[in-house]
Amino acid sequence: MTPPLIRAILAALLVAAPACAVAQTGSGEAMSSHVVPGQAEPGAEAKRRREPSARSLAARERQRRCGAEWRALGRPEKEAQGPRWPQYYSKCVRRLKEQRA
Repeated sequence: MTPPLIRAILAALLVAAPACAVAQTGSGEAMSSHVVPGQAEPGAEAKRRREPSARSLAARERQRRCGAEWRALGRPEKEAQGPRWPQYYSKCVRRLKEQRA
């Protein structure tokens, strides 16, 4: 029989050796396939965004208009219209949709 100290060392080496090998190969692959945020992925030209629909473009335009109106209002006008943006925006969108119809 082998002494317990030698068995413990051998067991530790058997456990540690595969873990080190996995860590070394795993980190190399992860670094090579890592994509930095803000940079285009390889083949990003093939993936194109869908064009926004007419409905979504109209919603964005309404939000821009209402936002500009909200920023132009003074404090007393804001309180009269509704003290918070969500309430004002809801009223503004209804008004803009009615004007368009």
